[in-house]
Amino acid sequence: MEKSRIKSSRFIIALLPAVLIVILLIWLLMTIFEGEKPQAHLEPLPDYLSKSITFNATVSDLKMGLRTVKVSVKQDGPVIPILKKSFPYDGLFNKRGIRTFKEEFTLDPIKLHLVQGQASLIIEVHDFSKRRGGDGNLTVIEHKMIVDTIPPSITPISRSHNVNIGGSGLIIYRISTDTSQSGVLVNDLFFPGIPFMNDPQTGIYISYFAVPYNFKKDNTLYLWAKDRADNETKKVFFYHIRQKRFRKDKIRISDRLLDNIISSFPPDIFEPGKSKIEKYLHINRELREKSYAGIKELCQSATKEKLWDGPWLRMKNAATMAKFADQRIYYYKGKLIDKGVHLGVDLASLARSPVQAANSGRVIYARDFGIYGQTVVIDHGQGLYTMYGHLSRIDVNVDQSVNKGDTIGATGKTGLATGDHLHFGFMVHGSAVNPIEWWDSHWIRDNIYKKLNMVDKLTEK
Repeated sequence: MEKSRIKSSRFIIALLPAVLIVILLIWLLMTIFEGEKPQAHLEPLPDYLSKSITFNATVSDLKMGLRTVKVSVKQDGPVIPILKKSFPYDGLFNKRGIRTFKEEFTLDPIKLHLVQGQASLIIEVHDFSKRRGGDGNLTVIEHKMIVDTIPPSITPISRSHNVNIGGSGLIIYRISTDTSQSGVLVNDLFFPGIPFMNDPQTGIYISYFAVPYNFKKDNTLYLWAKDRADNETKKVFFYHIRQKRFRKDKIRISDRLLDNIISSFPPDIFEPGKSKIEKYLHINRELREKSYAGIKELCQSATKEKLWDGPWLRMKNAATMAKFADQRIYYYKGKLIDKGVHLGVDLASLARSPVQAANSGRVIYARDFGIYGQTVVIDHGQGLYTMYGHLSRIDVNVDQSVNKGDTIGATGKTGLATGDHLHFGFMVHGSAVNPIEWWDSHWIRDNIYKKLNMVDKLTEK
């Protein structure tokens, strides 16, 4: 028995070198013939190629390392090479070879003479594995895009666009079917277009726009359109801007007025240790600016349907206490302390007088709103809004539909108000305009309805 064990041990020891050689050979074959494909990542991945775009490609192979990277573009016709990179085999089993490679490249459809239509951006990566007859493992990623370098068309239909500084305008235009967004550019303000009769199939759009009170003579209005590929078109249309002068209003601030105003706001909005005049200036500057911005943001998601009809109502039996775009200069103890612009019309009657909805629409805001105090905002559709500030009470709720003339609240002196009155504001896509135009039936007939009726006849044909 002992002799048999000794013979077995000797046999195993004799076989051990051969076993080790086999194991080493298997490891060697598994290493150089490894089957793990390289990794490739591309960004961005645009759906459209309309202009020069810079891409970032990242490729890697953590085993045998990278052999080649090729980037090309393919349409109908020969493949267009964009990038080709070969890497050296360095060290035993390429231990010092390149494992990760990042490269930035640019595609310009104009310079590459790409035609309109589909194109494929292709990345091919080989590694140093001995598989596939020594060509190595291959990874191919393909990203398909639509080449579209032709900008959309936009053509005005309405002809007369006579607009007052601080006033409103309406333009009607036609767009090409590839347009995804369109409207009017006034300086850095954008006034989006809305399909006529809420039917985009006609290709006819309308855009209500505003010319701000601080519009300069050398500024230009444009029709603007963008397609799905981000091609843009800007086109000047015929318009005439009527210059307007606005009043200057000197306002003298007394200590009694300071106390009344400051006490109308929560004490926690002021920094500790501030004087009364510093608190007032915080209200008149920072809080006013915040309120303006809040109104603008609120009036961005317009109902596409036309909810209003005819001229807007002016508050009954009310005197005008302040006009639109009054240039206000504030004095305290004979010293100029601040300047501002009044972006609405102040109307005063008896205290706590009923306030009516100026036109039909949907209530989108009904509570406190910064310097405006208790406030109601109504969406009249197609980018037109009215606001009613300083109310003593609110009689409507958000999402409630109201008809022209419905009572929505009562005048008051909440917020930054020195007496009982209504602050009435009119906004076009969030930009404040002079309400007096929208109270005027002749102005609405000449500047709005004539254009809408013209398009009605055009679409009937």
